[in-house]
Amino acid sequence: MRLSLVCLSKPILHGYFRSSCSWRVRIAFALKGIEFDQVPVNLIKDGGQQYSEQYKTLNPMQQVPAVEIDGVTLSQSLAVIQYIDETRPGLRLLPADPQKRAQVRMISDIIASGIQPLQNLYVIQKIGTEKVQWAQHFINRGFQALEPILKQTAGKYCVGDEVSMADICLVPQVYNAERFKVDMDQFPTIKRLNQTLLEIEAFNTTHPSCQPDTPADLQK
Repeated sequence: MRLSLVCLSKPILHGYFRSSCSWRVRIAFALKGIEFDQVPVNLIKDGGQQYSEQYKTLNPMQQVPAVEIDGVTLSQSLAVIQYIDETRPGLRLLPADPQKRAQVRMISDIIASGIQPLQNLYVIQKIGTEKVQWAQHFINRGFQALEPILKQTAGKYCVGDEVSMADICLVPQVYNAERFKVDMDQFPTIKRLNQTLLEIEAFNTTHPSCQPDTPADLQK
């Protein structure tokens, strides 16, 4: 009974417009048709608002996102997405078939663990003047592995013909690749999937260019 009552309140997403991890969660909420409130956490302003003591109580890793939902606070975007999928009706974000579900998790982990952390803001700030070359190197390395995997698993989307958590991870990572001027023509399967996914409303309305905290010069 307690869970059903707290489910009546909107989830609160503490995130940053250009954070790929925050974008993943926005996409998942949109695909599920879940209304949510946003609290911006500016990763640059004031030396990084994620380092404030107030935010540290929400996410001790001092990263975004942090999501307040059903009376608990969750961090780590894949954990949030899977929780949403397990507790809310609507489109399944992980397939029922065990093999396809494993493929979705594999692709998601390649992106969320093997590519994105190596070019997130905290790492890039430590690299200094070579940050673009660093990001390009690790995105290219990750995509060189991901491209042949997706050639085997993809239908219309990353795994077969149903949108999944893998697609939720792919689109923000391609956005990062384009920001760092990675040549996407090297990866035709990834490029095709990204273009197809960006035609879906849930991916468009959650895009970094149209968030409440998007700077005016980056808005659509």
